[in-house]
Amino acid sequence: MTFALKRTDRTTARSEGFDRRLMTPMILSSVLNPVNSSIIAVSLVPIGIAFGAPASETAWLVSALYLATAIGQPVVGRLIDIFGPRKLYLAGAALTGIAGVIGMIAPALWVLVIARIILGFGTCAGYPAAMYLIRSESERTGKDSPAGVLTALAVAGQTIVVIGPTLGGLLIHLGGWRATFAVNIPLALACLIIGSRRLPKTAVPQGPKTAGLDLPGIGLFAATLITLLLFLMNPQVSHWYLPVIMIAAAAALVWRELHTNEPFLDVRLLGGNLPLLATYVRALLTSLVGYCFLYGFTQWLEQGRGLSAAGAGMILLPMSITAIGISALTGRRKEIRGKLLVGGAAQVLAAAVLLTMHSAVGLWLLLAAALIMGIPQGLNSLANQNAVYYQADPARIGSSAGLLRTFIYLGAIGAAAASGTFLSRDTGAAGLHALAWFMLAAAALFLLLALVDRSLARIGRTAEPKEAR
Repeated sequence: MTFALKRTDRTTARSEGFDRRLMTPMILSSVLNPVNSSIIAVSLVPIGIAFGAPASETAWLVSALYLATAIGQPVVGRLIDIFGPRKLYLAGAALTGIAGVIGMIAPALWVLVIARIILGFGTCAGYPAAMYLIRSESERTGKDSPAGVLTALAVAGQTIVVIGPTLGGLLIHLGGWRATFAVNIPLALACLIIGSRRLPKTAVPQGPKTAGLDLPGIGLFAATLITLLLFLMNPQVSHWYLPVIMIAAAAALVWRELHTNEPFLDVRLLGGNLPLLATYVRALLTSLVGYCFLYGFTQWLEQGRGLSAAGAGMILLPMSITAIGISALTGRRKEIRGKLLVGGAAQVLAAAVLLTMHSAVGLWLLLAAALIMGIPQGLNSLANQNAVYYQADPARIGSSAGLLRTFIYLGAIGAAAASGTFLSRDTGAAGLHALAWFMLAAAALFLLLALVDRSLARIGRTAEPKEAR
């Protein structure tokens, strides 16, 4: 498969460089999910107070978005591989705006959960569409897309993730927690207007609409993730049947994908691409650690330390500044292994610092923890994204990018479940320390995987991505 786009708004079929007009819609849509992922961190406590819901229930606001996105990202990514990005980009933007309206008027917690599910599906298209466009521009120009394009995409998403809590605190201070849903409306409108004007049209493939779309595989993939989430959100011996169903669905998924000509997940390809699989696992682990800090530390600051949502957001500001600065400084360097080693070590240190926290700890230590956590936030996501770009099959770049986000969201789901579990038992220092030990184990495993993966050293020495097969 090639990335042939029908560019009706071009005077020539080929130009000298990357089309910079694509940058704005790419970045704007790709940040929709990060802003909703991070802004909720400071909203959970006010929403829980408004609806009289404990942390174990408000955690569903986090997990609902991630479940929808974990399922939707590779599905939408595969659709983008087949049909191109334009229609899916615009449909996702429309769903995001609808979810924002529902969140503004939601009368109960379960309605907010529905709004978050719609947000999850609505924000699915941005990242795989951007990765598809980057690859298609490389095909069109005959040259690798500039390193700064991938860097800009990663820095934009990472910037939104780390400033999300601060932005959320400000919005809550100005307009209450409903303002954190309302912010999606202008963002969605901007995506619709700019996307409709700048995104290229794609030649419609011949044949049935579902050609190349493995619907049974998608269904089994969804069943695997849903049962996993349900068990993680309330792990009990009485729920033993959930992991059994999950394992059965996963086994059926593998069997199905090995026996179909157009698999949703190309198991053979993934099995033969161990560096890509290792990148996905590292993405899961760094997301698990990062979101445990984002959700758990923020919740402890509000409930254990007694800070307001705005105050908790301000504490996390050093994380934002550090992550943005490090991403900007290191983004143009293709080398990946060194970034992951430094980022992994910083994750271990951040988790260790949380073990020293108590209700009367000095402000300087709170700020230091946030600053240290900004280091892996600025290094790991960018490194993993670049690794996928160079390791993935070009013909499946959309679905491969979507699958990267799926692993990130699985980590976030695990973080939400862990935060809800540990902090529901004790919102004080003991609960935070239990969560920190969990983070420390995941961070140590991440660092170990980065140390033993020798394939990472070759990426920085190779200027060009894989040739299309």
